[in-house]
Amino acid sequence: MKRGFSTKKYLQAQTKAIKDRLSKFDNKLYLEFGGKLLYDGHASRVLPGYEADAKVQLLKKLKNLEVIYCISAKDIERGKIRQDTGLTYDSQALNEIQEIRNQGLNVSTIVITLYENEKKALKFRNKLRRAGNKVYLHPKVSGYPRNMKKLLSKEGLPKKPFIKTKQPLVIVTGTGGNSGKMAVCIAQLFHEQTQGVNAGYAKFETFPVWNMPINHPLNIAYEAATADLGDQNIIDPYHLKHYKKKAVNYNRDIENFWILKKMIKAITLKDNYINQYHSPTDMGVNMAKAGIIDDKIVRKASKEEIARRFYRYQQEYKRKQQTRKTMNNIRKILKKAKVDEKKYPLMKI
Repeated sequence: MKRGFSTKKYLQAQTKAIKDRLSKFDNKLYLEFGGKLLYDGHASRVLPGYEADAKVQLLKKLKNLEVIYCISAKDIERGKIRQDTGLTYDSQALNEIQEIRNQGLNVSTIVITLYENEKKALKFRNKLRRAGNKVYLHPKVSGYPRNMKKLLSKEGLPKKPFIKTKQPLVIVTGTGGNSGKMAVCIAQLFHEQTQGVNAGYAKFETFPVWNMPINHPLNIAYEAATADLGDQNIIDPYHLKHYKKKAVNYNRDIENFWILKKMIKAITLKDNYINQYHSPTDMGVNMAKAGIIDDKIVRKASKEEIARRFYRYQQEYKRKQQTRKTMNNIRKILKKAKVDEKKYPLMKI
């Protein structure tokens, strides 16, 4: 396959962007990692030339870091299964933590989030501790994140344990979506500030690519990948208002920004660089565009991925693993991207 993406160019730009962001704070940055850390198959398909382990390569280049791994007590309790591996979230977590360590990266802490006395979660914590892991329970705060009064009360952030970290860069990752990564970052910021450390927060997600057109097949392919969640690409209204420039983000980040901004303002010092984030796009450190070397190849690969997703959801729908809503979403996405699925009859599911 012809390359449309240079992993080397991307890693150079991405490494620099994260180091630059770290320099804005008191040598302590909590970087929330979205997507799959170990192997990003979606990125390697839509960006031919993207090496699926690029995120691991990135972390090895950054060096002075440690990893906080999050898993939701709710996912453990109900035995939630990862669709890509077929493993329950607790089993997936064990496998990923071991693989991250096999790559020479330090998973210093595991956090069980949204904890409300779930028995399976407590059993899982004990299992992790017996294996020599440092494990914390993060209790769920009722009304989070909108109830600011409760959040700042004794029953809110002060109740969450402070995770002592040694490295300046702390990667916060997890088993999947809604694993409580952002809540852990906010709690850490609160505790760091109370101890006089002007720590920072940033977010790293590869998609959507903020500085590419919203209707580019690459960004539409992100919608196809999350059609079951109903994610939608949106022009960041905060970014447009402040900078008079268009930037692409997605609905959940935009919906949560105002309350996140309010929380951060309440717990950080006025001179913290984080208070200069004027949009959810500002919070991100995504340099994917820097690696694109042939736009035509990326467009073609992205359209193929959209068709592939359609066939995958269709098969899952037949097996009753997807809803009619998901199928309606993916059909709209096909139309938006001007993709005729009949032209891709042999796409691998």
